[in-house]
Amino acid sequence: MGQRKILDVLRGETVFPPPVWMMRQAGRYLPEYREVRKQAGSFLDLCYNPDLAVEVTLQPIRRFGFDASILFSDILVVPHALGRDLRFEEGRGPLLTPIDASGIAKLETSGFHDHLAPVYETVRRLRRELPDETTLLGFCGAPWTVATYMIAGHGTPDQAPARMFALEQPEAFSALIDCLADCSADYLIRQIDAGADAVQIFDSWAGVLDELSFERWCVKPVARMVAKVREKHPDTPIIGFPKGAGALYAGYRRETGVTALGLDWTVPLGTARRLQAEGAVQGNLDPLRLIAGGEALHEGVDAIVEALRHGPFIFNLGHGITPKTPVEHVEAMLKRIREAE
Repeated sequence: MGQRKILDVLRGETVFPPPVWMMRQAGRYLPEYREVRKQAGSFLDLCYNPDLAVEVTLQPIRRFGFDASILFSDILVVPHALGRDLRFEEGRGPLLTPIDASGIAKLETSGFHDHLAPVYETVRRLRRELPDETTLLGFCGAPWTVATYMIAGHGTPDQAPARMFALEQPEAFSALIDCLADCSADYLIRQIDAGADAVQIFDSWAGVLDELSFERWCVKPVARMVAKVREKHPDTPIIGFPKGAGALYAGYRRETGVTALGLDWTVPLGTARRLQAEGAVQGNLDPLRLIAGGEALHEGVDAIVEALRHGPFIFNLGHGITPKTPVEHVEAMLKRIREAE
């Protein structure tokens, strides 16, 4: 088996130049992805079609040779598998029927894994088809972030509907979070069973919570998930990405038990270095620098590589790549990283 550099970093080793992958690396910035997306019919159909999901997952590996490949899916397949309706509209993103306390009490878990069987099949095929040296990442959304979409029915600027629901109906919200934590942990376990080398938990809306709510709705549910996954797969690395957590990043790894921290682009590099002293970090280029290209891209890449080169570090963006990103800028970024001295 070829050396999987990202797994070495996740075990605490320093690898230089750093290994690299990008969140949303299979996506609309790639012309070959857009072609497959047209064939699929809908975004959800693409997520649930192993033939097409494997193809789009492999596209950025073929084109760029990233050190990790991340399963192509969506965080909202979990509520979909719990019986909630889900659709994606162009220009609006994901749409669900908002859930209330009575709906939370009726969430149906019995067919959960049957619904997600195509995702597990995609993971199995990917492990067979990927180069030996490419780390295969599974993922899910964190309970808080998934719950925000379930409560509001769509994304909102600061997820106020979910924050208010959690404050006014904490028992019902706690039941929702516990259900999502347990089902999501089982989902990750099945992905690892199918061949994922490591997994990432995306908490994209962690940054909208105050300190008390962050502890209750972000830290504790992820800690519950990590413990459950480790019971079955004690050696599988888990990356936690609490986007926007700011000063609360410091306690997140210790309190959740995640192996590595994904850092958003607002995290100062001095802070990133301090966090790196406790284990691997991943990040954290501003995706807009990748769109801008040129000197803006080079100075961003150079600053990050220089700051984090002496410890366990995976180069990534501070959030997902956006559809407007020129492919040649991704090539320029990779060249800059791979030629770092």
